[in-house]
Amino acid sequence: MTARSLLVSSLSSLAILASGCAFAQDDAGDTISISASDDASLTGTVLAQFDAPWAMTFLPDGRSLVTEKEGGIWLLDTDGSKLAKIENAPNVTARGQGGMGDIIIDPNFEKNGMVYLSYVERETDDDAYSGAVVEKAEISLTADGGSLMNREIIWRQSPKMTGNGHYGHRLAIAPDGNLIISSSDRQHFTPAQNMASNMGKIIRVTTDGEPLEDNPFYGQGGVTDTIWSLGHRNILGVAFDAEGRLWAQEMGPRHGDELNLIKRGENYGYPFVSDGDHYNGTEIPDHSEMPIYSAPKKSWVPAISPAGLMIYDGELFADWAGDIFIGGLSSKAVVRVEVDGENAEEAARFEWDRRIREIEQGPDGALYVLEDTRNGEGGRLVKLTPSNG
Repeated sequence: MTARSLLVSSLSSLAILASGCAFAQDDAGDTISISASDDASLTGTVLAQFDAPWAMTFLPDGRSLVTEKEGGIWLLDTDGSKLAKIENAPNVTARGQGGMGDIIIDPNFEKNGMVYLSYVERETDDDAYSGAVVEKAEISLTADGGSLMNREIIWRQSPKMTGNGHYGHRLAIAPDGNLIISSSDRQHFTPAQNMASNMGKIIRVTTDGEPLEDNPFYGQGGVTDTIWSLGHRNILGVAFDAEGRLWAQEMGPRHGDELNLIKRGENYGYPFVSDGDHYNGTEIPDHSEMPIYSAPKKSWVPAISPAGLMIYDGELFADWAGDIFIGGLSSKAVVRVEVDGENAEEAARFEWDRRIREIEQGPDGALYVLEDTRNGEGGRLVKLTPSNG
């Protein structure tokens, strides 16, 4: 048995161990009792229902914002209930994987009210072409609503391309206050290695969208000045750990999903290497066969289809401090990964037969999970807490 076949077998067994749960209804307040692949015992509480949720961020006052792919940003109360849609949000037409994307707040939000959001913009003259954009805006909040003001596009994927997949456009603020943007390959393969394109890359810019002089390729001009790392496929989660290190997960082709420790100027090899293969069955060399490219700290065969990434630092699950949590789409799981130095290993899966789009840590230390749409139905916001808590 090959190493890849052995990994498929072992992970399939793990998925079987993680199964077995009571399914909730769609009403707020319903609970989900989740059996896990480790000894954890979690309870999920349904807080709200959405048409097509995509991302979530918490505000300093305990309220939160949730984006929907079909367009719009919801303001939620501290209990997770919906208050109202934010006014003057981008008018987005969703197609395929494209639509409204991520939203995060500025570290000085309480003073400047600044948010950063991403979405898909279509070419004015030919809407078959599209690309992700990032906006900064001020958000004015009331007790039960709010509005975006002074909206400004600060970054665009370049060039716009056909198709409606692999935009990426996840966002994070680095410890130094600069902006990290995940920019995926748009299912066109070659942009990931093309230094004249900002696709298939991790991007590092100021919060005004300007390149930074200490970027690894600064001075070459154009979008190249903004590139931090390259050789990525579809990056749907970025986060910094307590040591200030940047982690990113990305969907592999046919299997081979990756968790990467992102380092300045490194090339992660796609489409030349992957632990998965092309969908038509064509094999791709493993990272071990071409060690000039940076290998993932963890890869998954079979795929988990990662979406959303969070690094835990709360007290409610104190034993999980420093662990990485990844939402799984095809795997229908929240995946917990333990980190030891630069090594990472899957520790557990939590499942309840729903595709998981996003996971965030709340101010109370609980895990807040957005489900993806399923069979035309919307996704729920579910709060995970210890069953004995």
